[in-house]
Amino acid sequence: MKKRHISKECLEETGFSYTLSLINGKYKMTILYTLMEFNIVRFNEMKKYIGKISYKTLSATLKELETDQLVHREEYPQIPPKVEYSLTERGKSLIPILDTMCEWGEQNRASAEG
Repeated sequence: MKKRHISKECLEETGFSYTLSLINGKYKMTILYTLMEFNIVRFNEMKKYIGKISYKTLSATLKELETDQLVHREEYPQIPPKVEYSLTERGKSLIPILDTMCEWGEQNRASAEG
């Protein structure tokens, strides 16, 4: 096996860097977690569940996740307007990562609080 040397490597060319570029942001992981837990969520429900997020930030973050094909937005032509969000298949492929993070948190939360 060939030994790697950091001077010949570039973080931006890694799968880790690509993944991070999609999920990095103050609320992206929170939104993905919310959709993982509740499947289909309306905008106001998500705003209430997350709490300290502005409407503008939630809207902008959802648009970014939709552009990156992680979140699906379904708009229903009715009055008042109804919009629902869910994970795409690509977004669902992040569920094992989110599950692992949840497990790690449960295992380590008690010791950190203790």
